[in-house]
Amino acid sequence: MIQDSFSEYSSFTSGNLDWAIENFSENPKLQPEITEFLQSCDLELDGNLADFVTVREGKRLVACAGMGENVIKCVAVSPALRGQNITLRLISDVTNLAADMGRYQLFLYTKPENVDTFSSCGFYPLVEMPGVIALMENSPVGLTRYCKSLATQRHSGDKIGSIVMNANPFTFGHQFLAQQAANECDWLHVFVVGENSSLITYEDRYALVCEGLKHMPRITVHPGSIYMISKATFPSYFLKDRGIVDQCHTALDLIIFREHVAPALGITHRFVGTEPFCPVTRKYNEDMKHWLMHAPSKAPVVTVVELERKQQSNRAISASEVRRCLRADDFSQMTNLVPQATIDLLRAKYFDPGARVATGTG
Repeated sequence: MIQDSFSEYSSFTSGNLDWAIENFSENPKLQPEITEFLQSCDLELDGNLADFVTVREGKRLVACAGMGENVIKCVAVSPALRGQNITLRLISDVTNLAADMGRYQLFLYTKPENVDTFSSCGFYPLVEMPGVIALMENSPVGLTRYCKSLATQRHSGDKIGSIVMNANPFTFGHQFLAQQAANECDWLHVFVVGENSSLITYEDRYALVCEGLKHMPRITVHPGSIYMISKATFPSYFLKDRGIVDQCHTALDLIIFREHVAPALGITHRFVGTEPFCPVTRKYNEDMKHWLMHAPSKAPVVTVVELERKQQSNRAISASEVRRCLRADDFSQMTNLVPQATIDLLRAKYFDPGARVATGTG
């Protein structure tokens, strides 16, 4: 039978296989066991995972599936058991586990050759980087529903712009970029990255962006979306090359933007600031031009426009510099970099005067 309530049962037996719900914190031996088994299947243990559906034959682990945030990861079945519907059972059970945690909208990354297998488990293809990775969701209408909600905020015009910003925290640089972009467009859509892996929480970042742009006309600020793919949950367990991981994350994120988000809002342009400091962000800007402007697609081109970053004392303003000022208790310098609302928030919620003493920076 398939377990219906994981809060009531932690394990059960089917034939000669023992199925269980296990957690790293409750079983210290589980993590090395999972790691070794995944390696035997030419996979790696991905981060942000603690909860697993496990299958054992006697004492030997023969299958597993992990649950991290709202992403199913590290699904593996011993070669001797493949073709016996073990994968279907694993996905069913880990989906039930997620529901028990209150997570109902689930995603799954896999190799393109496995799409048919997971389609039979109730997952639907969303987007694919050809030959490398595919993203699937447990709903055939989730992305469509999201795009329909975006379409209600569509505005007419020949030039509709967009910016995607993390704003960790919101600076005069973000404000300047939005103002310059808005001046060039009939309407500007600003998306705030929704993942909560930054120093400043998503809720605070979103509030600061809304506050910092409220005086500008012809701008809509959009809350974060799970369809703007989170680096925090992006998989690496079957992508061994770190560069490939970053490349795939960028590709899937931008393909969804070009083929779904941009058409919903009639977006024709995407604006970014020049990147003089971070090579990863600079590479992202170059990749953005490829996937939005040059890669083959049935969707219209989204023109990428790089605008010169706002400078202070002949140096481009950056959120990382603001975070350095915060750590150094240098609020006087910070006044040249961020609006007052950002300073007030950082003082109230993110400044720890004891940290400087503890780390010897006083």
